[in-house]
Amino acid sequence: MIRVSEIFGPTIQGEGALIGKPTVFVRTGGCDYRCAWCDTLHAVKSQYRDEWKPMSAEEIWAKVEELSGGQPLTVSLSGGNPAIQPLGPLIALGKSKGYEFALETQGSIAQEWFAGLDTLILSPKPPSSKMETDLSALDKCVSNAGSKAILKFVVFDDADYLYAKEIAARYKALPVYLQPGNHTPPDGQGEGAVDMDGLMTRMRWLVEKVGADQWFSVTVLPQLHVLLWGNMRGV
Repeated sequence: MIRVSEIFGPTIQGEGALIGKPTVFVRTGGCDYRCAWCDTLHAVKSQYRDEWKPMSAEEIWAKVEELSGGQPLTVSLSGGNPAIQPLGPLIALGKSKGYEFALETQGSIAQEWFAGLDTLILSPKPPSSKMETDLSALDKCVSNAGSKAILKFVVFDDADYLYAKEIAARYKALPVYLQPGNHTPPDGQGEGAVDMDGLMTRMRWLVEKVGADQWFSVTVLPQLHVLLWGNMRGV
């Protein structure tokens, strides 16, 4: 059984290599990380465990087909950390019906079924997350996904930016995407609120930083879904 926090869509992928692509999201529950700035705590913290529904691959797939009207599109597997869930059968089922699969993970757990994905987004967590990167696990994730792997980094500050450059240098063949970190605003501004001024300031800083460094092989993007809907769940 797969622990599911939410299934929603079709909407658009809001970030990274597949930004703007019509997508149904399957967000799993549970994570082996506790990032300082996590924006999906409802899929991470154990206090939300009662909201995570155990579902079979067939049950999940029935919901995906209902939402997509049976028309193949991209299914994004997210979390939490979806790599801790037994997603291989779900991927095989969907691929047999013409759907494509993308999965995003921090790269802390490698699975053989990564080879069945169309895109593996590896998003190692930088210093601002307060988490440590297991490079051997990340190496295995890259190996299992091969040419389907890409790197995506959240960047809040200079230390995060330097971390992204160091990890990217380790995997020179992989495409690299950078996005500004998304700080939530002070309490009292409502569910899903975003510090939009801070986000845009960080986005401009990141663009200028990449240009000044002549790091021209990267792609710098905002989180499009955050600009459209803030930090609301299910979008």
